[in-house]
Amino acid sequence: MLVPADMLAAQSKMLYQINKYYGERVQTRMATIAKTIREVCKVVQDVLKEVEVQEPRFISSLTECNGRYEGLEVISPIEFEVVLYLNQMGVFNFVDDGTLPGCAVLKLSDGRKRSMSLWVEFITASGYLSARKIRSRFQTLVAQACDKCSYRDSVKMIADTTEVKLRIRERYIVQITPAFKCSGVWPRSGAHWPIPHIPWPHPNLVAEVKTEGFDLLSKESVAVQGKQSAMEGDAWVLSFLEAENRLLQGGCRRRCLSILKTLRDRHLDLPGNPVTSYHLKTLLLYECEKHPRETEWDEACIGDRINGIFLQLISCLQCRRCPHYFLPNLDLFKGKSPSALENAAKQVWRLTREMLTNTRCLEKL
Repeated sequence: MLVPADMLAAQSKMLYQINKYYGERVQTRMATIAKTIREVCKVVQDVLKEVEVQEPRFISSLTECNGRYEGLEVISPIEFEVVLYLNQMGVFNFVDDGTLPGCAVLKLSDGRKRSMSLWVEFITASGYLSARKIRSRFQTLVAQACDKCSYRDSVKMIADTTEVKLRIRERYIVQITPAFKCSGVWPRSGAHWPIPHIPWPHPNLVAEVKTEGFDLLSKESVAVQGKQSAMEGDAWVLSFLEAENRLLQGGCRRRCLSILKTLRDRHLDLPGNPVTSYHLKTLLLYECEKHPRETEWDEACIGDRINGIFLQLISCLQCRRCPHYFLPNLDLFKGKSPSALENAAKQVWRLTREMLTNTRCLEKL
């Protein structure tokens, strides 16, 4: 295909700007975050060691592997989530019947006695393993551990929440979330995935992702707030972190995400937190479906992909709806105020207009 010379020139200018931005802004952000992670993980590991002494069922799964911490997610440069994997989910059946979008329950399997479970005292009268009861017990243990651990002067529990949140050195926030790993199963609510007849993701990758499975987290969910169902506190939140990361390997997908996160931190960190890194990651996955060929994820296309994601974001903010990638019935904007979403739409549009009309825009972004 013949491409006009001026178009190629504009594209190579943009690529030069993007690489420069990546080298200067993005990598600086990544290095700062990596340093913060090492700092906060030392404290969290110490707290969890104390928890384990008091209650051996809560075994710390936060380990470092090739400079990465298993189970740690960066929410923002000062906020992190650590997933603590629990053992022995085996005696429970996983049930997601769609009554609580984005959530599922764990029910004692027929014929299994409560006493066979490691988590016997957290099972409700109707046989559900209660996410809230486990979290409540864990919260008590973490509060005690904070007072005993060797970093007790620099770590505090954040009160007035049912989540287990720590404030470290008065600057960083770390949420520790108890969870179960569900490998080799796939939720009914995500059965439509992958969409047929598009070449991405490749069937081998789909098989890998589905074998990897997902996690069930014990945390507050906007989806169930205000629903006065008995199951509300017992429900577990579905998380596809590993699956999402697996899908974003290859081409410039990860690089694209790092640039988006940097732009978000610098320009879209707005009142009411309408745009999170997770929204951008979700829209990046949708962009992968819209551009299913690997050649569309070459380095030269990165500017077009970023603009495409921002245009999707504007549309979502204006419609006030951002469907979860695997669970489209779950709206990731639920609970956000309409005025915050409207304000964000204007900000994203300003940023996108700048990127579409000025090849040198990244010098000042």
